[in-house]
Amino acid sequence: MKRERFQSRLGFLLVSAGCAVGIGNVWKFPYVTGANGGGVFVLFYLLFLAIMGVPVLTMELAVGRASRKTAVQGYQALQKPGSKWHIHGWFCVAGNCLLMMYYTTVSGWMLGYFFKFASGAFSGLEGAAVDGVFFNMQADPWEMTLWMALTVMGGFLVCSFGLQKGLERITKGMMLGLLILIAVLAVNSLTLEGAMEGVKFYLLPDFGRAMEAGLGNVVTAAMNQAFFTLSVGISSMEVFGSYMSRNNTLTSEAVRICLLDTFVALTAGLIIFPACFSFGVEPDNGPPLIFMTLPKVFLNMSGGRFWGALFFLFMTFASFSTVIAVFENLQASAIDNFGWSRKKASVVNCLFLLAASMPCVLGYNVWKDLRLIGGRDVLDSEDFLVSNLLLPLGSLVYLLFCVSRRGWGFDRYLEEANAGEGLKMPRWLKPYFVFVLPVLILIILIQGLL
Repeated sequence: MKRERFQSRLGFLLVSAGCAVGIGNVWKFPYVTGANGGGVFVLFYLLFLAIMGVPVLTMELAVGRASRKTAVQGYQALQKPGSKWHIHGWFCVAGNCLLMMYYTTVSGWMLGYFFKFASGAFSGLEGAAVDGVFFNMQADPWEMTLWMALTVMGGFLVCSFGLQKGLERITKGMMLGLLILIAVLAVNSLTLEGAMEGVKFYLLPDFGRAMEAGLGNVVTAAMNQAFFTLSVGISSMEVFGSYMSRNNTLTSEAVRICLLDTFVALTAGLIIFPACFSFGVEPDNGPPLIFMTLPKVFLNMSGGRFWGALFFLFMTFASFSTVIAVFENLQASAIDNFGWSRKKASVVNCLFLLAASMPCVLGYNVWKDLRLIGGRDVLDSEDFLVSNLLLPLGSLVYLLFCVSRRGWGFDRYLEEANAGEGLKMPRWLKPYFVFVLPVLILIILIQGLL
């Protein structure tokens, strides 16, 4: 069967960036930046994105483009006879399933909040009543199931239309909409009274504040954020390598994906920090920031219902672009490994994920007392396995496969990465790839597990 291809380079870049741009950019990045000395953290983040994120991303894309297959068969096509690298491909499939078992729930929260703001459900609420909306939603298994199911079925519906007519067309529209929304929201936040205090806190390098947080903590937080923002290690990106043309070098494409991902993350902070400072609200971590703090900020603004709806539409686009990108990976894996048609892969994967996402949904109500890994609830346990184990470990496997003689080998990787026009990956970086980068990834892995 002929391999599908992206219709355009813009389509590839927006779909790949859509996979990388997710809830972590908008939710986690601004808070972690604020907690780690603002501009100092951003400088380290950009450094680690360049020296860790870009190289590993080119490796995942290289395996995809050279093999024209998803993870399992991609390794099989490139590995030496008798090698077992392809076993990691099955862990990649499991990792994508596990990621979607909780990500669909959180994406559903964004969708639910968009409808709540748009319909005026927040009108006249203040203080604890605003917090209550989030707690009541979590406590209702039927409502939680509804938003999750709409996300899952909508995602597989898009993927069932194929790469160009489904994923590429919808993601292009969504990502362009997302970029317009984020610009409009940032301009609105920056025009609020007292907004510049928030901008200074967020972006001006303050080494005093970085020292308070501990420079070592700032560096490791920046390393973690730069590494996880691209979703490398479980073949989420590899599948898009298998669809792309050989007209451009992989380093060029990886840099562009990183820049787009970083632009969204940085601009999200320009929405959140000025708004919080303007209304004298502390930007908190996790669910409180998005679902309790920000709704209160919007309700204090003139036209708050409109701005709140717009923000959660932006959040829905950010999360849904990741959902459909990972769903495409699951679809393509089923088509490659089992010879299924696209329609069959859509239906089977959709039914599987509807069932597999239920533990996370029920973990907030029916099973709210259930504690799993290290006393974590269902969502945090699933996220721990993906973020702290499968992503760094998988990235290490991709790296070793691309640089070691027992794997694909550095020369073949470099030839694939440098095929086409644009930025070339220099050969003199080989010692860094072989001796330094594995150690940096191991540090992240060990830190995450501790």
